[in-house]
Amino acid sequence: MNNFISLNFKVWRQIDSKSKGYFEYFTLEKVSLNISLLEALDQLNENLITKNIRPITFDHDCREGICGSCGFLINGQPHGPKKGTTSCQLYIRNFKDNALITLEPWRVKSFPVIQDLMVDRNSLDKLIISGGYLNTGTGDSPDANSIPISPEKAFSSFETATCIGCGACVAGCRNSSSSLFIAAKLAHLGQLPQGISSKKERSKRMRNQMAIEGFGQCSNNLECEAVCPKEISADWISWMNKI
Repeated sequence: MNNFISLNFKVWRQIDSKSKGYFEYFTLEKVSLNISLLEALDQLNENLITKNIRPITFDHDCREGICGSCGFLINGQPHGPKKGTTSCQLYIRNFKDNALITLEPWRVKSFPVIQDLMVDRNSLDKLIISGGYLNTGTGDSPDANSIPISPEKAFSSFETATCIGCGACVAGCRNSSSSLFIAAKLAHLGQLPQGISSKKERSKRMRNQMAIEGFGQCSNNLECEAVCPKEISADWISWMNKI
Protein backbone atom coordinates (compact mmCIF):
# COMPACT_ATOMS: atom_id res chain seq x y z
CA MET A 1 0.00 0.00 0.00
CA ASN A 2 1.28 3.45 -0.96
CA ASN A 3 1.38 5.62 2.15
CA PHE A 4 2.13 8.80 0.20
CA ILE A 5 0.02 10.95 -2.11
CA SER A 6 0.33 14.21 -4.02
CA LEU A 7 -1.85 17.21 -3.20
CA ASN A 8 -2.78 20.42 -4.97
CA PHE A 9 -3.52 23.48 -2.88
CA LYS A 10 -5.56 26.56 -3.76
CA VAL A 11 -4.66 29.00 -1.00
CA TRP A 12 -5.99 32.46 -0.23
CA ARG A 13 -3.14 34.98 -0.10
CA GLN A 14 -3.58 38.42 1.43
CA ILE A 15 -0.89 40.65 2.91
CA ASP A 16 -3.20 42.39 5.39
CA SER A 17 -6.82 43.42 5.94
CA LYS A 18 -6.48 46.45 3.67
CA SER A 19 -4.90 44.59 0.76
CA LYS A 20 -6.70 42.83 -2.05
CA GLY A 21 -6.53 39.05 -1.73
CA TYR A 22 -6.15 36.38 -4.38
CA PHE A 23 -5.83 32.61 -4.76
CA GLU A 24 -2.49 30.99 -5.42
CA TYR A 25 -1.90 27.37 -6.48
CA PHE A 26 0.72 25.01 -5.07
CA THR A 27 1.55 21.33 -5.51
CA LEU A 28 3.03 19.13 -2.80
CA GLU A 29 4.51 15.74 -3.64
CA LYS A 30 5.06 12.70 -1.43
CA VAL A 31 2.73 13.70 1.38
CA SER A 32 2.38 11.04 4.07
CA LEU A 33 -1.15 9.85 4.81
CA ASN A 34 -0.20 9.78 8.49
CA ILE A 35 0.40 13.51 8.94
CA SER A 36 -2.14 16.25 9.62
CA LEU A 37 -3.15 18.98 7.22
CA LEU A 38 -1.19 21.52 9.27
CA GLU A 39 1.92 19.35 9.05
CA ALA A 40 1.41 19.22 5.29
CA LEU A 41 1.27 23.04 5.30
CA ASP A 42 4.51 23.06 7.30
CA GLN A 43 6.03 20.88 4.61
CA LEU A 44 4.74 23.17 1.87
CA ASN A 45 6.08 26.24 3.69
CA GLU A 46 9.53 24.66 3.94
CA ASN A 47 9.49 24.22 0.18
CA LEU A 48 8.40 27.83 -0.32
CA ILE A 49 11.09 29.20 1.99
CA THR A 50 13.84 27.35 0.10
CA LYS A 51 12.57 29.06 -3.07
CA ASN A 52 12.49 32.50 -1.38
CA ILE A 53 8.68 32.59 -1.59
CA ARG A 54 6.70 34.01 1.31
CA PRO A 55 5.32 31.11 3.37
CA ILE A 56 1.60 30.69 3.97
CA THR A 57 0.46 32.35 7.17
CA PHE A 58 -1.94 30.32 9.31
CA ASP A 59 -2.79 30.38 13.00
CA HIS A 60 -1.97 27.41 15.23
CA ASP A 61 -0.82 26.57 18.72
CA CYS A 62 -1.48 23.31 20.57
CA ARG A 63 -2.34 21.18 17.50
CA GLU A 64 -4.38 18.94 19.79
CA GLY A 65 -7.85 20.32 19.08
CA ILE A 66 -7.95 22.24 22.36
CA CYS A 67 -6.90 25.85 21.82
CA GLY A 68 -9.13 26.75 18.85
CA SER A 69 -6.39 28.69 17.05
CA CYS A 70 -6.17 26.75 13.81
CA GLY A 71 -9.56 27.36 12.20
CA PHE A 72 -9.97 28.20 8.52
CA LEU A 73 -12.15 27.08 5.61
CA ILE A 74 -11.16 23.80 3.97
CA ASN A 75 -12.99 23.25 0.69
CA GLY A 76 -15.59 25.74 1.83
CA GLN A 77 -16.24 24.10 5.21
CA PRO A 78 -15.02 25.36 8.58
CA HIS A 79 -12.36 22.88 9.76
CA GLY A 80 -12.97 20.69 6.71
CA PRO A 81 -15.13 17.68 5.81
CA LYS A 82 -14.68 15.50 8.90
CA LYS A 83 -17.33 16.05 11.58
CA GLY A 84 -16.24 16.92 15.12
CA THR A 85 -12.68 17.67 14.01
CA THR A 86 -10.49 20.77 14.16
CA SER A 87 -8.20 21.73 11.28
CA CYS A 88 -5.17 20.46 13.18
CA GLN A 89 -6.80 17.06 13.71
CA LEU A 90 -7.68 16.60 10.04
CA TYR A 91 -5.34 14.00 8.53
CA ILE A 92 -4.19 13.67 4.94
CA ARG A 93 -5.75 10.19 4.77
CA ASN A 94 -9.09 11.98 4.47
CA PHE A 95 -8.10 13.22 1.00
CA LYS A 96 -7.55 11.38 -2.28
CA ASP A 97 -4.41 11.38 -4.38
CA ASN A 98 -4.04 14.57 -6.45
CA ALA A 99 -6.98 16.17 -4.65
CA LEU A 100 -7.42 19.93 -4.86
CA ILE A 101 -7.70 21.44 -1.38
CA THR A 102 -8.99 25.00 -1.19
CA LEU A 103 -7.94 26.92 1.92
CA GLU A 104 -9.52 30.25 2.89
CA PRO A 105 -9.76 32.35 6.07
CA TRP A 106 -13.02 32.72 7.98
CA ARG A 107 -15.25 34.92 5.78
CA VAL A 108 -16.67 37.04 8.59
CA LYS A 109 -16.75 40.83 8.84
CA SER A 110 -16.08 40.64 12.59
CA PHE A 111 -12.93 38.55 11.90
CA PRO A 112 -10.71 40.81 9.73
CA VAL A 113 -7.87 39.08 7.90
CA ILE A 114 -4.45 39.51 9.47
CA GLN A 115 -2.63 37.66 6.70
CA ASP A 116 -3.52 34.74 4.40
CA LEU A 117 -5.47 32.21 6.53
CA MET A 118 -5.04 34.05 9.84
CA VAL A 119 -7.85 36.29 11.12
CA ASP A 120 -8.32 38.54 14.13
CA ARG A 121 -10.89 36.99 16.48
CA ASN A 122 -10.58 39.65 19.14
CA SER A 123 -14.32 40.25 18.82
CA LEU A 124 -14.91 36.91 20.58
CA ASP A 125 -12.68 38.07 23.43
CA LYS A 126 -14.81 41.19 23.75
CA LEU A 127 -17.90 39.01 24.09
CA ILE A 128 -16.22 37.16 26.96
CA ILE A 129 -15.18 40.45 28.59
CA SER A 130 -18.78 41.68 28.41
CA GLY A 131 -20.22 38.75 30.36
CA GLY A 132 -18.45 35.45 29.86
CA TYR A 133 -17.45 35.20 33.50
CA LEU A 134 -19.01 35.50 36.95
CA ASN A 135 -18.12 37.21 40.21
CA THR A 136 -17.92 35.17 43.38
CA GLY A 137 -16.67 35.73 46.88
CA THR A 138 -13.10 34.93 47.84
CA GLY A 139 -11.63 33.69 51.08
CA ASP A 140 -10.86 30.31 52.51
CA SER A 141 -11.33 27.34 50.21
CA PRO A 142 -14.76 25.80 50.77
CA ASP A 143 -15.09 22.20 51.83
CA ALA A 144 -15.40 19.72 49.01
CA ASN A 145 -19.01 18.99 48.03
CA SER A 146 -20.30 21.82 50.22
CA ILE A 147 -22.62 22.83 47.35
CA PRO A 148 -24.43 19.76 46.00
CA ILE A 149 -24.41 19.51 42.19
CA SER A 150 -26.04 16.56 40.48
CA PRO A 151 -23.95 14.47 38.06
CA GLU A 152 -26.42 15.35 35.29
CA LYS A 153 -26.01 19.08 35.86
CA ALA A 154 -22.24 18.81 36.17
CA PHE A 155 -22.04 16.85 32.91
CA SER A 156 -24.31 19.33 31.13
CA SER A 157 -22.16 22.24 32.28
CA PHE A 158 -18.99 20.47 31.16
CA GLU A 159 -20.57 19.71 27.79
CA THR A 160 -20.80 23.43 26.98
CA ALA A 161 -17.44 24.16 28.59
CA THR A 162 -15.80 22.22 25.76
CA CYS A 163 -16.24 25.26 23.46
CA ILE A 164 -12.74 26.27 22.31
CA GLY A 165 -13.72 29.64 20.82
CA CYS A 166 -12.44 28.82 17.34
CA GLY A 167 -15.16 30.80 15.56
CA ALA A 168 -16.30 27.97 13.27
CA CYS A 169 -19.92 28.50 14.31
CA VAL A 170 -19.69 32.12 13.20
CA ALA A 171 -17.94 31.27 9.94
CA GLY A 172 -20.50 28.57 9.14
CA CYS A 173 -23.54 30.74 9.82
CA ARG A 174 -25.04 32.61 6.88
CA ASN A 175 -25.73 35.50 9.27
CA SER A 176 -22.29 35.35 10.93
CA SER A 177 -24.04 34.95 14.27
CA SER A 178 -22.08 34.20 17.43
CA SER A 179 -25.19 32.88 19.21
CA LEU A 180 -23.84 29.35 19.75
CA PHE A 181 -20.59 30.72 21.17
CA ILE A 182 -22.46 32.99 23.59
CA ALA A 183 -24.93 30.26 24.53
CA ALA A 184 -22.09 27.85 25.32
CA LYS A 185 -20.32 30.40 27.51
CA LEU A 186 -23.55 31.24 29.33
CA ALA A 187 -24.59 27.62 29.82
CA HIS A 188 -21.18 26.61 31.14
CA LEU A 189 -21.46 28.76 34.26
CA GLY A 190 -25.20 29.51 34.20
CA GLN A 191 -26.16 25.95 35.13
CA LEU A 192 -24.07 25.94 38.30
CA PRO A 193 -25.18 27.37 41.66
CA GLN A 194 -22.54 30.11 41.51
CA GLY A 195 -23.72 31.39 38.15
CA ILE A 196 -27.49 30.93 38.10
CA SER A 197 -28.31 34.29 39.67
CA SER A 198 -26.24 36.31 37.20
CA LYS A 199 -27.01 34.47 33.95
CA LYS A 200 -29.82 36.82 32.88
CA GLU A 201 -27.67 39.94 33.22
CA ARG A 202 -24.69 38.22 31.59
CA SER A 203 -26.87 37.15 28.69
CA LYS A 204 -28.08 40.71 28.16
CA ARG A 205 -24.56 42.15 28.18
CA MET A 206 -23.12 39.52 25.84
CA ARG A 207 -25.94 39.83 23.31
CA ASN A 208 -25.64 43.61 23.33
CA GLN A 209 -21.93 43.25 22.68
CA MET A 210 -22.68 40.80 19.87
CA ALA A 211 -24.55 43.57 18.06
CA ILE A 212 -21.77 46.08 18.72
CA GLU A 213 -19.16 43.73 17.23
CA GLY A 214 -21.23 43.30 14.06
CA PHE A 215 -22.30 39.69 14.48
CA GLY A 216 -25.66 38.74 12.96
CA GLN A 217 -28.68 37.18 14.63
CA CYS A 218 -29.56 33.48 14.72
CA SER A 219 -32.12 32.27 12.19
CA ASN A 220 -32.06 28.59 13.22
CA ASN A 221 -30.23 27.19 10.19
CA LEU A 222 -28.22 24.92 12.55
CA GLU A 223 -25.06 25.21 10.48
CA CYS A 224 -23.27 26.31 13.67
CA GLU A 225 -23.99 22.93 15.26
CA ALA A 226 -22.96 21.06 12.10
CA VAL A 227 -19.50 22.67 11.91
CA CYS A 228 -18.69 22.91 15.63
CA PRO A 229 -15.58 20.74 16.22
CA LYS A 230 -16.83 19.99 19.74
CA GLU A 231 -20.36 19.20 18.48
CA ILE A 232 -22.08 21.56 20.91
CA SER A 233 -25.83 21.42 20.34
CA ALA A 234 -27.73 24.40 18.95
CA ASP A 235 -30.38 23.57 21.58
CA TRP A 236 -28.33 25.76 23.88
CA ILE A 237 -29.31 28.76 21.80
CA SER A 238 -32.95 28.00 22.63
CA TRP A 239 -31.94 27.67 26.29
CA MET A 240 -30.26 31.08 26.11
CA ASN A 241 -33.32 32.70 24.52
CA LYS A 242 -35.47 31.53 27.45
CA ILE A 243 -33.30 33.20 30.08
